[in-house]
Amino acid sequence: MTTPAIHAEGLTKRYDEAAAVDDLSLSIAPGTIYGFLGPNGAGKTTTMRLLTTLTEPTAGTATVAGIPIEDRNALSKRIGYLPADPPVFDELTGWEQLRHVARLHGLSDDRADARIERLLDRFDLREDAHRRISSYSTGMSKKVGVVAAVLHEPSVVLLDEPTSGLDPRAARTVRDTIADLATRDMTVFLSTHVLPVADELADTIGVIHDGRLVAEGAPDRLKESARTGARSDLETVFMQVTDGTTDTAGHEGATDEPRTTIDA
Repeated sequence: MTTPAIHAEGLTKRYDEAAAVDDLSLSIAPGTIYGFLGPNGAGKTTTMRLLTTLTEPTAGTATVAGIPIEDRNALSKRIGYLPADPPVFDELTGWEQLRHVARLHGLSDDRADARIERLLDRFDLREDAHRRISSYSTGMSKKVGVVAAVLHEPSVVLLDEPTSGLDPRAARTVRDTIADLATRDMTVFLSTHVLPVADELADTIGVIHDGRLVAEGAPDRLKESARTGARSDLETVFMQVTDGTTDTAGHEGATDEPRTTIDA
């Protein structure tokens, strides 16, 4: 039996009486792209912070790349993480930032340089690589963050809004890169507000609302379950499962089940 790339059982994070993530269970196959959708404040970023050891759960457990999230040192070698605001040092150049990240992951300079050069070319950053990041646009900083997240070739990469702040050409490069990662047996956990990006890339979609997973399945199956007249798209699914009035089968009234699962 194949070990899931990400497996969570009852993962919960509470702040006082409020649950940011509430009894979340996931099982994500290796080499797939999982699109994680939800309104602002639904628990997407908190889930990513739990899975990357940056936040401790109140209850529940999870493994990422087969490693328990309690084992931060081992897990950091197997995962890559791009937060919504990439952690870059403005006083460094792009090249220096990436060299710093490579050394944190134990890559030799020669090995790192070859990867950095390849990725700089891919993201059209080579000409700006020796400028200070303080002079970069938001989009350029985001691209450096994407490169840093995948530089050490992790087994699982978690991307929080990777295309935000990017111009169309750069956003296309990021989308192509995400698709390419999955072909290399890397698992991508992708949080985005851009529904067409999730629809294009994801093998499986999960929708979180008020901290709970309310729908999960292959994009086409979710859209089929939400068909209303001639219109059937991911936006329809999203609106139905997050407004509390219609379930993903198109039935009026709040569903009794907290989660709708549509098999692939």
